[in-house]
Amino acid sequence: MSGPAFSLLPHRGVVAVSGEDRVEFLQGLISNDVTRIGPARAVWAALLTPQGRFLNDMFLVDAGFGTVLLETERERAPQLVKKLSLYKLRSKVTIEDRSGTMDVAVIFGPDAEKHNAVPGALSYADPRLPGLGVRVLVAAGQAAKLLGLPEAPLADYEALRLSLGVPDGSRDLPVEKALLLESGFDELHGVDFDKGCYMGQELTARTKYRALVRKRLFPVKVEGELPPPGTAIERDGKEVGEIRSGQGDRAIAMLRLEALDGVLTAGGARIVPHKPAWMRLPEAENA
Repeated sequence: MSGPAFSLLPHRGVVAVSGEDRVEFLQGLISNDVTRIGPARAVWAALLTPQGRFLNDMFLVDAGFGTVLLETERERAPQLVKKLSLYKLRSKVTIEDRSGTMDVAVIFGPDAEKHNAVPGALSYADPRLPGLGVRVLVAAGQAAKLLGLPEAPLADYEALRLSLGVPDGSRDLPVEKALLLESGFDELHGVDFDKGCYMGQELTARTKYRALVRKRLFPVKVEGELPPPGTAIERDGKEVGEIRSGQGDRAIAMLRLEALDGVLTAGGARIVPHKPAWMRLPEAENA
């Protein structure tokens, strides 16, 4: 890729939380610090079960006019609206699924960061990694006109994401099962350990401070036919992980840390894990 391009992310949608209590309301529910958002500055966060298990991931950005926009999974946006509404109580907020009127796009490639101000749209640098580019929330059907960039197939962006080992919602994080610190939320700036209480905080904090992480999501190269998501990964006949999302010869896999130095297979293919530069493992931290 010689210059920046954009891809539409049809599997991502938008939920709006409006009203004078919007920041306080969200602050008590999600894993990151909502007070850090701005018109062009987003945070990545998760909504958890009370037991600390994954429910939804989201990017939060200030849309002005008393509204915070949550970029999240499109198909699961109605469930997110319903879940947030359960906790509304007396908070002065309104919660609305706007996925039908808005598109989500991502600008990536060389110099993508120069496009962090798109007139007529809401854009923000991906807070997880600089290499993931700029995400854009735009009126449905207007992305190509407003961005003025060549459109790349979604597969091109997927290849980038998979190479970096970054999870993508429930495709990589099983709902009501996944733990944030096994899924990269610490290093990828998706959790704030100083913000105070939020739903599921206790388990997340305990996992970090007691060093209880024993498995992690890794980018892997697949030598052979790509196994479907959920396929068990084995070492010496013992299950040590499973395949999550993938494309071509790349995938995201959950793996036990002690299995990284062995020969791994899944569905007849050899699985070769790679530790991305952003990831911190216990061995490296204690070296």
